[in-house]
This record gives sequence, structure tokens and C-alpha cells, in this order.
Amino acid sequence: MIFLTTLIFLALSVILQHFWIKYQRHFHLTQIQKSYGVNIDNEIKEKTPSMGGVIFLLLGFLAMAMNFSVDNLLFWSLPILSGFIGFVDDWLKFRTHTSEGFRSLSKLKCQLMLCAFWVIAVFVRGKLGLWPGLWDMGGLLAVPVAFLMTAGTINAVNITDGLDGLAGGSFLVSLAVMMIVIPVDGMNSLNMAELFAMTGGFMFFNLRPARTFMGDTGSHFLGGALAALCVMNGRTLAIIPAGFIFIVEMLSSAIQIFTIRKLGRKIFLMAPLHHHYQKKGFDETAVTIRFWLVHAVAGVTLGLLFAQ
Repeated sequence: MIFLTTLIFLALSVILQHFWIKYQRHFHLTQIQKSYGVNIDNEIKEKTPSMGGVIFLLLGFLAMAMNFSVDNLLFWSLPILSGFIGFVDDWLKFRTHTSEGFRSLSKLKCQLMLCAFWVIAVFVRGKLGLWPGLWDMGGLLAVPVAFLMTAGTINAVNITDGLDGLAGGSFLVSLAVMMIVIPVDGMNSLNMAELFAMTGGFMFFNLRPARTFMGDTGSHFLGGALAALCVMNGRTLAIIPAGFIFIVEMLSSAIQIFTIRKLGRKIFLMAPLHHHYQKKGFDETAVTIRFWLVHAVAGVTLGLLFAQ
């Protein structure tokens, strides 16, 4: 059943993405690159379709419909609704022909409201916890922690999505790490297989030179999926090993902002961290592969420590 589902989702992901790329190219569904970015290959990247994450949404709805239950509805609601927030951002960028879409504060408010309602729903469902056996005041302490980590994960994956294949490949590594830290049975195994297939199909077109980008639609979707897998299993803290590289990327941006505003100087040539190495002259593919390796080694090591 799981093997067949994986094959079906992988085939659908590749086929749908192929035709969606052709459609985007026909209607020029691309985005303007940020003027304050690294300004490397801008002419190529500005011509690359930028809403590949739309296929994630379609396949997410399919996954929810194929195994419809309250828990499965609750699980897929986070990545789908997060992805929709990202889609609004992507669509506004296209419509305005700028690199700025959804206003940052407005987008953050939508993310926080979604995460708050979703975490409360998981709590009411009786599935919320920090880690099995860890004292958490009957779940009450887990609510604010899960809320912050869920919202943080969505934004961390979004921040990481800056190089061809980086966010998608890192998410596949995260799925492998989660096989260590969360139960791989029942609904979990099916959902992980579906996520692996849809992300793998996307990566077929996203490796350098990318034929499509996932956009905020895709990064928000994957961030929501990563958080949902951990939180709904009563293992909110599993986000630490499973999302290691995403956390590092988000921290690099936070540190950069803090030091600029408080100390008047930069720690990195550019944040997030992957752009720092681009500025130092590293090849984009080299940075991506090294980040995958660091994520895999650190994630598996932390995952084994958590699982003990």
C-alpha cells in the first residue's frame, strides 16, 4: 500500500510539475529577484518559473482525501494553509512585478494566527507534547513551545529556500532524520511516503540549474509539514534534529539583524548563511551539497541522542 502510494505520488509530482512548468513559462509566471540579494545569475533566475509549490498544495489535498480522517485532516491542514499564505505572497509578487509581495508584518500575523489555532486544535485532540516522558505540566507548557516552534519552522524553511535544491533536498534529509525520532507506523509512514514522493518529484526539476522554484508556496508547505509531523506525534522537540539546518539558517539571519542594529556591524557577508558562502566565492552547488551533508550528520547525531 505505502509502496504503491509512493509510486503514484512520485509519478503525479513529476507529471504535474512538468506541465505546470510549461504553463508558467507560457504565461511568464516568474518573479523579480531581490535587488539586495547576491545578484548572481539574476537574469537566469528571473526567467525561471517560481511557483512550483502549487503542486504541493494539489498533492496535499489528494493525500488528505485518500485517507480522510480527523487526524489526517488536522495533519494536512497545517502545510496546506501555510502553503496558501505563501501562495498569496507569490501571486502578489507576480502581479506587482516586484520582489516584495505580502507585507512582512501582515504575513507574519497570518502565520501566527494559523499556528495558534492549529496548535490549540492538536492540544484539544490530545496529541500535543514536548517529548514522551518529559514533564510538561499536563501539556500546557507544550502549547506555547509548539506554537513558537511551528511558526519558527515555517519561516526557517522559507529563509533556507535561496539556492537551487537547498530547501527541497534538506527537507528530504529531514524526513530521513524523522524516521529515527518519530514512530514510523500507521498514518506517519503513509504521510512521510507521500511527502517524500512529492518533494522528490519536485527536486527532479529543482536541482541546479533549476527549471522551477518552489516559491513561498512550497517553502511554507514544507515547513508546515515538518512541524506537523513532529508536533502531532507529541514530539515537538524533534524539530531540533529534524530541522537542524533550517534552524541554523534562521539563527544566522537573526544574528545578522541583531548585530547590525545593536553593534553597527555585520557578522556574515550576507544572511542567511548560504548567501555568506556565495559571497565568499563558493559555487552554488558546492554550498548546497555541503549544507545537505551537515544537515544529515548533525540531524542523525542529534536524532540518535534524542531517541535514547
